[in-house]
Amino acid sequence: MSGDYELVSPADSASWRAFHDIRREVLFEARGQYGVYDESHPDDAAPGNHPKLLLHRGRPVGVIRIDISGHEALLRRVAIRSELQRCGHGRALVSLAEAFAMSHRCGRLASHVARDAVGFYEKCGFTPAHAGEGSSDGHAVLMTKVL
Repeated sequence: MSGDYELVSPADSASWRAFHDIRREVLFEARGQYGVYDESHPDDAAPGNHPKLLLHRGRPVGVIRIDISGHEALLRRVAIRSELQRCGHGRALVSLAEAFAMSHRCGRLASHVARDAVGFYEKCGFTPAHAGEGSSDGHAVLMTKVL
């Protein structure tokens, strides 16, 4: 089944359109935030930041940005198309992101996770950060995983 997935960098207008549509719909509009998503946010083009599109059998199903700093990779803006959630795509996405991070010599993954996604990340081997490693505001929990 893992051969059915690819984690690719958006390289043309169609793949960038799919990348931004998934992000906007899942991470913003599904949360009631309309008209605020910025497709030209400078963080997406910053050095060390890697926007990725998850393809399942060639079809865009998810997105992530992997920000690499030293030996740590921060998973940002992780999203699977709403109608395809709870089908294993998220686990495939995290697994491929982990492989990408390891190929860049990262020894640790981190992600600021919505409270309702903590269980998913725990199933993927992440644990909540210890006190002092990062704060949990009312909206996110810092989760980490040693590679």
